[in-house]
Amino acid sequence: MELTHKFVQTNGITLHVVTVGPVDGPPVVLLHGFPEFWYGWHNQIPYLAAQGFRVIAPDQRGYNLSDKPRGGANYQIDLLARDVVGLIDALGYDSVFLAGHDWGAAVAWWLVTHYPERLRKLAILNVPHPGVMRQAAQTGNWRQALRSWYIYFFQLPWLPEQFLRLTGRTARNILTVSSRRDTFSAADLAAYRQAWSQPGALTGMVNWYRAALRLFTKTPTPSPGSIQTPTLMLWGERDVALGKELAQPSIDLCANGRLVFFPKATHWVQHDAATAVNEQLAGFFAEP
Repeated sequence: MELTHKFVQTNGITLHVVTVGPVDGPPVVLLHGFPEFWYGWHNQIPYLAAQGFRVIAPDQRGYNLSDKPRGGANYQIDLLARDVVGLIDALGYDSVFLAGHDWGAAVAWWLVTHYPERLRKLAILNVPHPGVMRQAAQTGNWRQALRSWYIYFFQLPWLPEQFLRLTGRTARNILTVSSRRDTFSAADLAAYRQAWSQPGALTGMVNWYRAALRLFTKTPTPSPGSIQTPTLMLWGERDVALGKELAQPSIDLCANGRLVFFPKATHWVQHDAATAVNEQLAGFFAEP
């Protein structure tokens, strides 16, 4: 199947969006995280399309070919979520299936909390609910605090961009140091470097972190079972940034939730266990 690339206006900006699959198929929106772009789902896109879904994979704001508004204030979580709501509207859907990984999962958690009527089902990959993350910090989970050192580093001006620019040119970049040896191919890394080289991309990507304090300090933790949208959580246990102990408290917030661990997968679970993740997503979205 041939991918279609288009530019969609939403929430005052323009997003680059990849679509494929039957035009009348059930819509699945895939939200990538840091430091990926739509290509982060390249193992899932053709599979889901072959299963009859209309797959929609945007570059989120700040990334690759999408708009990159200046300033951290333009990357607040509610703006990022409204980008997705506007994308759903622009494509003519009332509601969609949604999957998010990393920062895409954080946006997905916000959407299911504030715009639940726009989601048919939700899939979360390797990111806890932000409220669970905050509680872990407040209760002295020092192991998790050490794992999250980069969040504080990315608050600095200009230095994170220089770090990413330098490491992005090497084989040992932010992707390879947190993954298995076979997770990313040379072709994959070349695609990422091309996306990172887009004007303003490095700053746009880091601005997600610079605006993150509201997400982690202001997001309330829902009561257990209060999220009504059916939710699937897939979690690679070898995540160097997020501990698996954050997964169960997050899925417990969902009235109809299921948690699946992948013992040999890293944070990049959709790459490490692509076949199994594909089957989990397609099966979950197809369930009545």
